[in-house]
This record gives sequence, structure tokens and C-alpha cells, in this order.
Amino acid sequence: MSETKRKKKWGDRRDGRLVKTPGLQAVMGYIIPKRTECEVYLNDTVDITELLKYIEKKNSDGRSEKLTLFHCMVFSLARMVKERPLMNRFIQAYRTYERDEISISFVARRRFKDDAEEALMFFIPKEEDTIDSFSKGIVGEIAETRKSEHSTGGIDEVIDKFAALPRLVLIPVMRLIRILDFWGINPKVLTDGDPNYSTILVTNLGSVHCPAVYHHLNNYGTCSIMVAVGEMHKEEIIMEDGRKELRDVVDIGATLDERIADGFYFARSLKLVKYLFAHPELLDKTFSEHSGYTYE
Repeated sequence: MSETKRKKKWGDRRDGRLVKTPGLQAVMGYIIPKRTECEVYLNDTVDITELLKYIEKKNSDGRSEKLTLFHCMVFSLARMVKERPLMNRFIQAYRTYERDEISISFVARRRFKDDAEEALMFFIPKEEDTIDSFSKGIVGEIAETRKSEHSTGGIDEVIDKFAALPRLVLIPVMRLIRILDFWGINPKVLTDGDPNYSTILVTNLGSVHCPAVYHHLNNYGTCSIMVAVGEMHKEEIIMEDGRKELRDVVDIGATLDERIADGFYFARSLKLVKYLFAHPELLDKTFSEHSGYTYE
């Protein structure tokens, strides 16, 4: 999908263009209108041995911003969506839309403490981005966020203001916001930077030594894909030549809205992510370049 801005047509939303879909898919939004009623869950163990070697080599040059496994995973997911455009769709107000941009979001803790506040992180890869520039952007944003233990602006500050309202005021205000959300006319101050309006929301559970658990979708917003990344561990893998080998692996769980595509499309999209992990040098290509992977 081209990242150039398209001219809006009748029926388009600010954050996406209306897509005509055939047959059953066209009426799925009416039959099952809630995103949480249309969840499918994929779980797989992915070999990251080659990816870890790639990261180690990258970090051996003494760079100040260290490349991490999570950075590579986030960029790989963005590249997958770039080549698999149906993954960038969402259903809202009974209709199917395709986003104008690819966005990846996650939640970062300001401190590794039980009572620490969380910050919402939102990234839109640029056409010229490689893993190096994308990683530097993530590191810089997180470092800036962690300078303060409290919200310093953006969607975090907006949420804090809503949370300070009395319950009798907040209830009708939130009902109004849900109505505006349904029709796609929420003010940008409520949607820009909100993970609920991103292509994929990623949770890095490996950083807190947890497995890749199931995580639900939300009916609020437009996010149709939730990805949980578990803790890295060793596992015996059967190689292509039949040998058993102890490899570095990580569990990945993905919850998806089944209305945006079918299981065959989802499975092929996961294959692309696994291919990028097995051939991490492809992450050095700019975001606009195709990986070269074929589905034979």
C-alpha cells in the first residue's frame, strides 16, 4: 500500500478509506458488529537464532543506542503489514476501511516498579526508514518519556484530564466519545497517539519474564491486531535436514479481527514475519523496499 495521501472520497474517514468487500465479508460487520466477538488467536514459537546473531553484530560497533530484539520485532511487524495490506484494515460502523498509514504502538513503563505510570508509544515508519533509524527513534522517544515519572503531554495527558473528572460527568462524556468513535469523527486530540487507533498494538511481555499470553481486542478505536511477545528461551527444533538442534526461540501470540481477512491470509502473514526473523539482513532495506519473499 502506498503511503502517499489519497484524496478523500464520500464514505471515507479521516483515518482510512472505505473499501468495498465481496459477499459475506461485506455483511460481516452487520452480522457480528463487535470486534471482541470476532477474535481469532494465533500462537506460534518462532526461531530467533539468526536474528540474535544479527543484533549482536549490529551492537558490536559500539553504537550508543543499542538495537534490541523488540525493536526488530516491531519493525518486522510493520514490514509485514506493508507487504500484506489487508492487515491494515479495520471494521467500524459496519463498514470496512483501510488505513492511510501503518502504525505500531506499545505501552512503556516509566519505571520498573509496581506503582509506576505507563506511557503510550505510537510509531509510524517512514518510507526511508531502516532498522537503524527506526530503532533510534524508539530509543529516543522512550528516553524522553522516562525523564519524567508523570505524563508530560500528548494522549497520556488527555487521559489524565478525563480521569480527573467526577464520575457523573465522565460517564456521559465517555458515552459521547463512543458515539463519535463509531462514526469516525472523534477529535484528533483523542485519537492521535492512541494505541487503540494503531494498526498493531504490541505488548513486550518478555521484558517482564512472562509468556505470550492471549490479549483481547477492544471495541473502542480501530486496532484490529494485538501481538504479545513472550520471553526468549531455548528449545529443540527439527531443522530442514531432519537434525535436532537447540535454538533460541520466542513465543508470539496474535489476536486478530477475523473480519479483515481469512485464516489463509493470516497464516501467510505470519510466515513472512518468520522469514524476516530467519533473514534479518532484510531489515537493513528501507521500509519502501520489498523483502523479496515469495509464497510458493
